[in-house]
Amino acid sequence: MTDTTAFDWRSFLLKWSGEWADSLPDDDTRSADDEAARQARWLGFPPASEERIAAMEERLGRRMPPSYREFLKVSDGWRHAGGFVWLLSGTEDARWHDNESGLADLTEEYLDEDAGPEERREADLWRRGLQLDVEADATYVLLDPEDVDEDGEWAVYTWASWRAAPPERHANFLAFMQDMHREFHSLRAHRGDGEPEFASDTTRELDARMEEARLEALRGDWEQAGRALDEAKEYGRPRAAGLGDQIRRLLGETSMVYFDGLVTDPRYAPELLPPLVAEHAAHSYRDDSTLLFHLRGADEDLVSLAYATLDQVRNGTYRYAPAGPFGEAVERARELARWGDSDGAWRTLTDALPLWEPLGPDHLAPLAWVADPLLGPLLTPERGRELLSTPRGGQEGEAPRPGAGLDPGGLAWLAEPDPGNNRTSYRFVLVEGVEPEELPGRLADGDGAVLNEPMTLWEARRGSLGSQQEFSSFDDRALMAVGRAGAGWSFAFDGDPAPFDQRRFVSPAAAAGAGTRAVVVWSGLRPWHGEPFFHLSVALDGVEQYAFTHADGETRRSGEIPRALDPSRFFGGAPEDSAEVERPLLEAVGQEFGVSLPRHAIVNGRLHTFTTRSWTRPPRDGETYAVLRIG
Repeated sequence: MTDTTAFDWRSFLLKWSGEWADSLPDDDTRSADDEAARQARWLGFPPASEERIAAMEERLGRRMPPSYREFLKVSDGWRHAGGFVWLLSGTEDARWHDNESGLADLTEEYLDEDAGPEERREADLWRRGLQLDVEADATYVLLDPEDVDEDGEWAVYTWASWRAAPPERHANFLAFMQDMHREFHSLRAHRGDGEPEFASDTTRELDARMEEARLEALRGDWEQAGRALDEAKEYGRPRAAGLGDQIRRLLGETSMVYFDGLVTDPRYAPELLPPLVAEHAAHSYRDDSTLLFHLRGADEDLVSLAYATLDQVRNGTYRYAPAGPFGEAVERARELARWGDSDGAWRTLTDALPLWEPLGPDHLAPLAWVADPLLGPLLTPERGRELLSTPRGGQEGEAPRPGAGLDPGGLAWLAEPDPGNNRTSYRFVLVEGVEPEELPGRLADGDGAVLNEPMTLWEARRGSLGSQQEFSSFDDRALMAVGRAGAGWSFAFDGDPAPFDQRRFVSPAAAAGAGTRAVVVWSGLRPWHGEPFFHLSVALDGVEQYAFTHADGETRRSGEIPRALDPSRFFGGAPEDSAEVERPLLEAVGQEFGVSLPRHAIVNGRLHTFTTRSWTRPPRDGETYAVLRIG
């Protein structure tokens, strides 16, 4: 609750009037009324007496809201409220709009039949609103007598036909006038070529706050810095948007984040261009020429750099490589992220943040890494807040407590429903004592034995299907992502396997376990269609040691299965209870072998992939199959 009646209207209006007068060019042509206002340094009119205000209220049949009454006591009307309302009414000119514009009817024509009360109430604003604009650029200013707060203040709505947006709400008349003062400053801040920069006590105060906000951000107090920068941005102060956008981008915001005023500065382009073009690349429907809109004023070299970076981001080859000790930490983090250790990569980055050096005074944090295909997926809003809270750039402050990791550890997370409940079946291979890059040599033949560049599983599937020229009903070559599965283990994971064919299934455990130990799991305990199933096989030195397959309500087993993994401990209940055993079964596998799959990297990150040899045997005599060749 704000006491609007205690506001010092006279000081505020005098300051605004003086700023307006000082902003006018000496050689500008203006009306006699404006010239008189300039010389008097007063945009207002004589104050309205209590009698005039009472007469107005009697004429209109309503008592005016407190902040508007207090304003009238200082000035009975106002010139140049913002940039598009040239004359604001006083006691004589305020009137009920009464749908004079016909906008109530027009708005109601576009309402759906099932439009709610709030939508119809918005349309009715044009009938009940008190119109305050007298002269304006197709702009309406309406006080709403039905949008009243606990202090008796009426909300103000502004609407302009050329804005193509619904009416904008201001909490009360005081808030409206403060917003118009900001609009005045914002318009004056964007001068044409050759025009002198507009300066006033307000701009100097805002610029001083921005400088303090810059240092606060580097000390880790990003919230207070963000508030100061947002205020400066509303007043149109140069650099405010570019500084604030750095904070917003690390909080995960991408809409309307353009780093205005800084991205075209060659000093900052290496850090600010990559996130800008990455957001552009994420929306394939955008014409690349629109990128130039955000690079206004940039020289040819910088524009060329922007488009070269855009190409790198699109083909997955952009690499964040800052200089110095922080750059060395970035390389270590990339290597960890490359094999799925998202939490380790993040800790490596944040531990090195005190070593980070800004490219210039307006560089608040490392940013280009969000466009790196391996490092970008590390960012979450929580991690962004942690990074922003960490002192850096030579400033001292209290370091935040490290946030919780994104990976829960173990395997049981696979039993949790994913968004859309699409992970109903998955399979993976775990191999002990080998590096992830060695897995294709154990599980693939020929061209498939080469790792692809890191990409999301969706990108990998799309690329694989696009290059595949032969499709067979008997072949089941898995597209698998690889990484590290805990101390001493590597994994290959397929989150979208083909249907499980128990008759023809051949476990790759023996081939994967040559000279070591390998584990194969294929789970389909939550199927959309068909019967639930689960397979586990373990091989040592190239020989399968034990295995079991639960399918069609029966369990087939071989070898001496450890008690912790004995299928009788998990299966044996009603078939509809199969999904309930998934978590304890995965927990048992994880504990038996001390393994873990990195959830964040598999679900959100980019990993190397390869295509295995078939998980099914070739067809036998008399078995039918189909082959489709393209090209």
